[in-house]
Amino acid sequence: MRFARFVHAGGVSFGVVEGEAQSGTGGLTIAEIDSIPFQNVRFTGNRWALADIRLLAPIFSSKVIGVGRNYADHAAELGNEVPKEPLIFIKPSTSVIGPNDAIRVPPVSQQVEHEAELAVVIGASGARRVDRAGAEKAIFGYTVGNDVTARDLQRSDPQWTRAKGFDSFCPLGPWIETELDVSDLEVRCEVGRNPDEMEVRQLGRTKDMVFDVPALVSYVSHVMTLLPGDVILTGTPAGVGPLVSGETVSVSVQGIGELRNPVVSLD
Repeated sequence: MRFARFVHAGGVSFGVVEGEAQSGTGGLTIAEIDSIPFQNVRFTGNRWALADIRLLAPIFSSKVIGVGRNYADHAAELGNEVPKEPLIFIKPSTSVIGPNDAIRVPPVSQQVEHEAELAVVIGASGARRVDRAGAEKAIFGYTVGNDVTARDLQRSDPQWTRAKGFDSFCPLGPWIETELDVSDLEVRCEVGRNPDEMEVRQLGRTKDMVFDVPALVSYVSHVMTLLPGDVILTGTPAGVGPLVSGETVSVSVQGIGELRNPVVSLD
């Protein structure tokens, strides 16, 4: 199933995305449910064309955990070694935005960059000190993430909180896919000023992760309790690059969909 959170004329709801679009979201509909996705799915009977509603970030998260240098080619492009165990950091929940929301470039940074990522959503059971099997059971589904990073601040600060934590620096969406084999999926990032002329910046595959998804969930759960709705960003392939005001960044993961966000300046 594909679960989305969205705004409609009557308020904010969760729903199930229905249909198979050949391109974009044309032809898709969303069927409202009367609870959060973790509970038994009960449809209200309300249904909208996807074009008639506004998608939000697909889940509420108490925290977003990022994983650094989880693709060897990305570690190499920044002059870093591959870590011997997962390198984790926190992005605050206030950094989360949804599809088509603006990434806001702060004036304090001169080098804000995109990082296309597969994102893992933790399910109702949460996870605390689980093994690989327990990690797999704890996963509710997957979405698309963009670990926006102020690279110059990342290099200058002794830790990454400021560089990774600005408001709007964690786009998530467009929805959560619950039935997906993520062992070998394409991860893509495109950037441009014209939607018809986007430049491919990143093109990787999840099979090239240093630490796979169950290993990451298990590792993080031994550091901190993962609550329902928490998100783990699984790392980015090579090709990270700058984002400037006036551009649009598109991140997609095979089998999930596209997450598109405009870039604006706070100046």
